[in-house]
Amino acid sequence: MTSKFKTLLAAAATAGALGTAGQSHAQAIPEDQPIRHVVLVHGAFADASGWRGVYDQLTARGYSVTLVQNPLTSLAEDVAATRRALDRQNAPAILVGHSWGGTVITEAGVHPNVAGLVYISALSPDAGETTAQQYDGFTTPPEFVLDIGEDQYGFVAPSMFQAGFAHDVSDADAAFLRDSQVPISMEVFGTVLENAAWRSKPSWAVIATEDKAFDQAMLQHMAQRIGAKVTEVAASHAVFITQPEVVADVIDEAARTATVPGN
Repeated sequence: MTSKFKTLLAAAATAGALGTAGQSHAQAIPEDQPIRHVVLVHGAFADASGWRGVYDQLTARGYSVTLVQNPLTSLAEDVAATRRALDRQNAPAILVGHSWGGTVITEAGVHPNVAGLVYISALSPDAGETTAQQYDGFTTPPEFVLDIGEDQYGFVAPSMFQAGFAHDVSDADAAFLRDSQVPISMEVFGTVLENAAWRSKPSWAVIATEDKAFDQAMLQHMAQRIGAKVTEVAASHAVFITQPEVVADVIDEAARTATVPGN
């Protein structure tokens, strides 16, 4: 297991920051940098549009960025969507997942085009495990409440959405995120993984210290188990929206330091 490094980045969330990134202070990537592609995988209850701030940060630095639109209907279908995006890369890429997207990149990340994995407050099961098993021994914060229908598709309860998912966005942005939720099939959490890409690919993790979707001890445990280099930031579960520069900085670090597959 690699050493764990923590960078505590106390940054105030920008009200109304949905889909908007500030000016990046990072340098453009060198002309000869071999890893210049990034694939972003969203989690449950959201879609790829939440990555806009991260996308703007990365493209401003010179990266080619592809966003996956997960159907959230099964692990197999989300993995297939991610593999299609990876198949389109003509060079090695960094694969990034938020929340449930961490399970997806864990399974899909064995793809030969993947040079490294970045987990954004994300799940990371092992091969032979289910996602649900990651919660064993931990207590989900009371702010995170699901509404599950008879068809076994789940939403974050509307009355608890801002508190549980995105307390650091404006009320207007929280309402938009709440009302544009993409439900996830709850059956995905019981699907056993066949692969664990973190066993063969280097990993980084961003942990939102104000995340109410996961127990903080659970996030730390998962990151430690996979040997991820950890960056902590004061943010909600919507860290990919509210802290796009921090997230982009970690992805940039992964792309600058990971080894091209096969080398």
